Amino acid sequence: MDGHDGGFPPQQQAPPGQTRDMHPRPDHGETSYRGSGRLAGRRALVTGGDSGIGRAVAIAFAREGADVAIAYYNEHDDARQTATWVEKAGRKTLLLPGDVADRAHCTDLIARTVKTLGGIDILVNNAGHQKSIDRLEDIEEEEWDRTFRTNIYSMFFLSQAAVVHMAAGAAIINTTSINATSPSPHLLAYATTKGAIANFTVGLGDMLAARGIRVNAVAPGPIWTPLIPATMPPEHIKEFGRNTPMGRAGQPAEVAPAYVFLASDESSYVTAAIIPVTGGRPML
Repeated sequence: MDGHDGGFPPQQQAPPGQTRDMHPRPDHGETSYRGSGRLAGRRALVTGGDSGIGRAVAIAFAREGADVAIAYYNEHDDARQTATWVEKAGRKTLLLPGDVADRAHCTDLIARTVKTLGGIDILVNNAGHQKSIDRLEDIEEEEWDRTFRTNIYSMFFLSQAAVVHMAAGAAIINTTSINATSPSPHLLAYATTKGAIANFTVGLGDMLAARGIRVNAVAPGPIWTPLIPATMPPEHIKEFGRNTPMGRAGQPAEVAPAYVFLASDESSYVTAAIIPVTGGRPML
């Protein structure tokens, strides 16, 4: 099965996962995305940009004319592949490994992006951590802290460092999830952070509106990325995505256009909004 028929072959990886070991490989839009200059001259930082949704966003942004800094944890092979696609689009790129759970690293990410690319117009807070745990008693405090620091603290750290360099027309785009309103019990910590991200997006959007900086979020449903085989039991992967009305998981390439819209002038009157890309699962 390729995911378009629902489900995937059972497989498992050590976290955070690698694209090369996935069966089938995800579609990031490498051969399909066509740009039209909607982000010409913009400078973007994409966290979690090495693979999955982050890679698809980096490819789309570059083909729309943006230079793209790629922040990632330690998946160096995946990150270099993403950078190659950005460079093939004729745009500048910058590889920035490290842990976004650390405030000092987040501050450095913004500083290095501004120094190398000449500024920052778009911040995509996409890095995420999840772990599937079935029993409340088995969730360790360290795991709870790690999930919150990676998923929501990092957005605060990065946004706070970025806004001082942003002019009117800039955009911050956060990655929340269908789990924000429809939490999976085995992803309790992850789902809780995704609800927090939704609220952070709306509140920050209202806070920055007068400065002309728009803040929005994309809420993916089940998307085929390395995070899935790296954090879910193999038996769950066989059914991954089948709980959507479309009956399948989405590909990263199917999510990236929502980020392009929110980064571009086409969404000039959109802030504090969340766009669901969920295969038909409602977010009400």
